[in-house]
Amino acid sequence: MRSVTAQNAAPLKVLVYSDDINTRQQVILALGRRPHPDLPEVEYVEVATEPVVIQNMDAGHIDLAILDGEAVPAGGMGIAKQLKDEIYQCPPVLVLTGRAQDAWLATWSRAEAAVPHPLDPVQLGEAVVRLLRSRVPATS
Repeated sequence: MRSVTAQNAAPLKVLVYSDDINTRQQVILALGRRPHPDLPEVEYVEVATEPVVIQNMDAGHIDLAILDGEAVPAGGMGIAKQLKDEIYQCPPVLVLTGRAQDAWLATWSRAEAAVPHPLDPVQLGEAVVRLLRSRVPATS
């Protein structure tokens, strides 16, 4: 169980998958080390291939997966669907879509959130904070 104060809590681990290093860096720069003052710091696990995504998710130490729906050869939406189908109590997944109109595909993939390219740091941050809050116990 995580500590009740954000300052003392163990870091949250966020997997960022894309075959494009620039996309991974955009996500990490947009979110920073602490996407919200009420949350613990974030540690990023950068991944460029589908097998490494599966390996990290199977290991069970990831709090949120951000998957690039435009990645090749394995797109993030297909990976999201596989993760949701195969991992018991799969952590939340956010899919980066090619455009806002592709949000319905993210729904098919069972991702909890979708953010379109080009990435809006505010929209991305709000979605990530909402999903990470579900991974941290409420303080009283």
